[in-house]
Amino acid sequence: MRLYAILRREGWGSESELQDAAARSLTEARDRMPDDIRWIRSYILAEGEGSLGSVCIYEASSPEAIRRHAALAGLPVSEIIGVADTVLIGPDPD
Repeated sequence: MRLYAILRREGWGSESELQDAAARSLTEARDRMPDDIRWIRSYILAEGEGSLGSVCIYEASSPEAIRRHAALAGLPVSEIIGVADTVLIGPDPD
């Protein structure tokens, strides 16, 4: 498994849509793809005209597994980028 950053641009129109998507994502990963994908964290982006996007960090067996998971959960995928390394400066801010 490798670490990936997934950019999801303007995927949701509201916080409730985003919460529904997160629930679907967890269910699909747990029930259908437990050996292929694991959601680590997401950062929510304030996009134009009130829409929301995200940068998600996943551990996955391949970019194809990420695309399959996204299709099953009804999630957008704008770009998938392999993470080359991690630099920790301090804990994430709240």
